[in-house]
Formats: sequence, structure tokens, C-alpha cells
Amino acid sequence: MKDLGAKTILFPMPVLILGTYDENGKADAMNAAWGGIADDNQIWVCLAKSHKTTKNIAQTKEATIAFGTVESLKACDYVGIVSANKEPDKLEKTGWKITKSANVNAPIFDAFPLTLECRLVKVLDDEKHLFQIVNVVADEKILDADGKVDLAKYHPIIYNTADHGYYEFGKRVGNAFSDGKSLA
Repeated sequence: MKDLGAKTILFPMPVLILGTYDENGKADAMNAAWGGIADDNQIWVCLAKSHKTTKNIAQTKEATIAFGTVESLKACDYVGIVSANKEPDKLEKTGWKITKSANVNAPIFDAFPLTLECRLVKVLDDEKHLFQIVNVVADEKILDADGKVDLAKYHPIIYNTADHGYYEFGKRVGNAFSDGKSLA
């Protein structure tokens, strides 16, 4: 074993694409590398105050949160490296079609087959934004016969903090709350 020191190496780290509207109703998106599940119907995302998206959330208290996919990788990376503070028309380069969410004041992007519609609950430690999930919108093409997300039909990507790489989820290797019963 080799000591790597105190580093933020945690897997999987989802590639989260936050969608917001500014004070003029203009859509914005950013790639947030730090986020995860906070509770049954809550998610947290770490957002610096300097981001245009963070300012938009402070005004509207709402956002959409989608998961980057293999198919949208380049555009996902682009909205993470280019700031709307400097490039207000950055979404035009992504080619994403924008639809207003039916449940929150935020955009839904057609490039993502799964989107969380969220409301801000509170901001912790100046950067950790806690959101309540109001609704989940899914494209039927990623759902199985029972209406559940099928990862064989959906290709979300994850971010590796150790090498700054994007990776596709792998294959199913087991059954939760079941496979361990053989050891009982």
C-alpha cells in the first residue's frame, strides 16, 4: 500500500450540469465537479460565489441539475471551462435545445435524458448549496419496462479527481440488498 496523502479522491463523482436563468431570463449552464446525495430528496453542490450560475441561483433560488453523458461530454466540459461572466452566449456553442422547466424557474437541456428540477434549501459554508429535488424528468428512451432508469440505455459520465479524466459507468456487477445474503 502507498500513502497518497489527504486528497479528494472519491468515486463516483458525477458530472453535474446546472441550469439557471439570470435576471433577464437568459439561460446559463455550468459543469460542477463537486456534488452528491444529501438526503432522500436532496442533493448538494459546491459552487464558488464567482460563478454566474451561483449568482443566478442566489436570485431565483432554483436550478436544474442534469448528469453529463458520453454523448454530451465535449459540451459538458466546455460549460465548465468557460464562464458566462466572460462569455454570455456560451450556450450557443453547445447546440443544446432549451426548454423551460414546468416545475422550477430553470432551463432543461435536451442533451440530457435525466434532469433534477430543484429548489435551493440553503447555502452552507458559503459554497455548499443544498437543493430540494422537486421533480425528476427522464427521457423514456433510458427507462426500462417498469419506468426505472436503465444504465444499459443511459450513458452518464463520472469525473476522476485523481487524473482529471471523464469516465463512462461500467457494467452491472451485482445486486444491492441481495448478494450479501449469501454470507449470512
